Amino acid sequence: MSLYEKHILPYLTHLVCSGKTFDQKRSVVVPDARGDVLEIGMGSGLNIPHYEQHNIRQLIGLEPSEALRKRAQTIASKTGIPLKLISNGAEDIPLENKSMDTVLITFAMCTIPEIETALNEIRRVLKKDGQLLFCEHGLAPETRVQRWQNRLNPVWKKLAGGCNLNRDIPSLIQEAGFKIDEIENQYMRGPKALTYIYRGTASVK
Repeated sequence: MSLYEKHILPYLTHLVCSGKTFDQKRSVVVPDARGDVLEIGMGSGLNIPHYEQHNIRQLIGLEPSEALRKRAQTIASKTGIPLKLISNGAEDIPLENKSMDTVLITFAMCTIPEIETALNEIRRVLKKDGQLLFCEHGLAPETRVQRWQNRLNPVWKKLAGGCNLNRDIPSLIQEAGFKIDEIENQYMRGPKALTYIYRGTASVK
């Protein structure tokens, strides 16, 4: 791991993702989490203040970055929500089959190297009546914007820790064996190539 990836990138990730617009999106999706909750790509713990503590039996956070795990633990200690942090990537979730009521993933699906494998793992650990909550940026609907996303993606991916601009989030979720129950799509403020957001819920078919 390079100096940039170990020390600089975690700081930049926290700085960018802690913006007001991101926080507004989190405030809508995170409170719907309930029961035994797994958060994929917990990062620095920016979702933690938005959980409804009385609805959470346990919270497990999956985060490969040691620097970001430390930030998340600090935030969790201030809220009183019991948090267990795991350093695995989403492609290998060390939990039992059908053990989670909720899996939450926000602004992280873009960076997972083997996203199809990760989504299959998420489906495996979700209970039959469980819910996948997601809020992600991805492929825009306009052809012109898509062209820019495809052009920029190779460079952006290197600078932004593996972040992909052009992933078709709904298709990836559905192809992994989920049914999308609710979805809302819109642009956030900023360059269109970076800001098309998918927010919704899905369940195992």
